Amino acid sequence: MSLKNRLKGKTILIVDDEPDVLASLIELLDRCKIDTASSFEDGKHLLENQTYDIAILDIMGVNGFELLKIANNQKIPALILTANALSEDSLKKSAENGAAYFAPKDRMVNIEIYVSDVLTALEKKKSTWEKLFDRLGGFYDNHFHGTNWREKEKEFWEKKMKTRF
Repeated sequence: MSLKNRLKGKTILIVDDEPDVLASLIELLDRCKIDTASSFEDGKHLLENQTYDIAILDIMGVNGFELLKIANNQKIPALILTANALSEDSLKKSAENGAAYFAPKDRMVNIEIYVSDVLTALEKKKSTWEKLFDRLGGFYDNHFHGTNWREKEKEFWEKKMKTRF
């Protein structure tokens, strides 16, 4: 199935406090049905009262880790999209707390691919993190100044890459 067809009609919630990010994501995901929220309270309300195929959550400004808990409780896979919290700790915390994916905002232009990675992995009952590391592992190695970040937590990441969402 093509990327365009995979995303057509999918319902997505995007929670981010930056209006320009929301506008860009709406444009990039124009094949999807999108709801947006720019605050924790609005995101929480939508997560608790609507059904989504996936949620895209910022960390900073909207209390993304708390929204992640709510998404998990509602069985909505969540993709973390962040700039200011782009760190080894946030990446691991996202994985530990049930995020399906963790992507940098400076690669937001590829959001269709990241959303498709999550949806495909879920359909195939595979780990979403395996595809993330295939696609963004090199980026994180460069951003985190080498592979030491993975090696320090080797057992954790190996287990995560084998765990189905």
